[in-house]
Amino acid sequence: MSSGAPWWQSAVVYQIYPRSFADSNGDGIGDLAGIASRLDYLVGLGVDVIWLSPVYPSPQDDNGYDISDYQDIDPVFGTLDEFDALLSGVHERGMRLVMDLVVNHTSDEHPWFVESRSSKDNPKRDWYWWRPPRQGMEPGAPGAEPTNWGAAFSGPAWEYDRTTGEYYLHLFSRKQTDLNWENPEVREAVYAMMRWWLDRGVDGFRMDVINMISKDTGLHDGHVIAGGLYGDGTPDYICGPRIHEFLQEMHRDVFTGRSDRLLTVGEMPGVTVEEALPFTDPARAEVDMVFQFEHVNLDHGVNRFDPQPLDLLDLKASFGRWQAGLADNGWNSLYWNNHDQPRVVSRFGDDDRFRVESAKMLATVLHLHRGTPYVYQGEELGMTNTPFARVEDFRDIESLNYFAEAVGILGQDPEVVLAGLRAQSRDTARTPMQWDASPKAGFTTGTPWIAVNPNHDRVNAE
Repeated sequence: MSSGAPWWQSAVVYQIYPRSFADSNGDGIGDLAGIASRLDYLVGLGVDVIWLSPVYPSPQDDNGYDISDYQDIDPVFGTLDEFDALLSGVHERGMRLVMDLVVNHTSDEHPWFVESRSSKDNPKRDWYWWRPPRQGMEPGAPGAEPTNWGAAFSGPAWEYDRTTGEYYLHLFSRKQTDLNWENPEVREAVYAMMRWWLDRGVDGFRMDVINMISKDTGLHDGHVIAGGLYGDGTPDYICGPRIHEFLQEMHRDVFTGRSDRLLTVGEMPGVTVEEALPFTDPARAEVDMVFQFEHVNLDHGVNRFDPQPLDLLDLKASFGRWQAGLADNGWNSLYWNNHDQPRVVSRFGDDDRFRVESAKMLATVLHLHRGTPYVYQGEELGMTNTPFARVEDFRDIESLNYFAEAVGILGQDPEVVLAGLRAQSRDTARTPMQWDASPKAGFTTGTPWIAVNPNHDRVNAE
């Protein structure tokens, strides 16, 4: 490391998915008190930063990434007092804590959206993306949506709302309503919320799909891939026209004067090396690093649920391109796993006979690259994908919606679709942390919200 380099260039980040990490009260769902009870374990691993997936109040349509209140804690996880106690425990042990920031969208149950949908004249109407039906078409009729875009979690990206006869945009679930960042009142409300958490003592943010907040206000129809149902709207909202302006404004209004102790990482689906450079150039003051998806998309076919064999040369070329591309003025984040990706030892390694060797090899590759490594809970144990037997075993809205669309609408073979879910569903990485060999892996005394991997009797922290 060069002298004077930012602290996070020599740090290791550990992601906790609170729902599945440690349950303190026996309700089958992990919580803040459970995390607090395991902090010494993280210290023993050498963790410098904890990234906490969302713990805000939420209807849990997308496991907390649909937020209904940005400035509180969901009762399923605990209270603000318990959060403060956790944060204090983290700091006392010399670690930092980074919150998940989800501001491309809110829950449709957030008070802002409840007001916005109430009438066309409401002061918060323009806080979200509302559009009338296509010209000459009946509101709510098939094909009347303002554009032909598909949502990430299947179905159209527009939902008809009978209250005002217009459609609202949701790039993900219909309960995840997209904020209109063109409105300066929206931006200031988001910045005020961020400052509130920083004043509380948190040490930065992981910014969910942050390169989608700027959208082309023209909203054009997208290209329909052969055999698909909807158009691709990403040219209108991936790294949109004002994205750099918005992130620079955020940095000025939120981070100026305290950035020396903070970490900011932007999740940016679809971002290229060339696009990542200006985002991570310190002179531009946008974010410290980005999460890019190139290397974790290499084994995708027509979509993520169509897994294909990995070409090792493609993987090496991808890593090399990002290492070289951000070598001078940028910085890489390094990851194999997170709450959205299958377990890497099952994906790119051998999770049976050579599980241990595969896990160590993959960790070595990751940690010896230039960048900040992100370790996902259980990755340090070589945890594997869980062998879900039936579609009913899955809990993830993306997986369940995809199965319903692929089988029910497109008529695909249910067993083929199910095999794709087993390989690539987000649920494969969301099963409970495997602490010991007891019947519920030491995660809970109750019934886990999702099944424990049956191999926890031999793959566990103890």
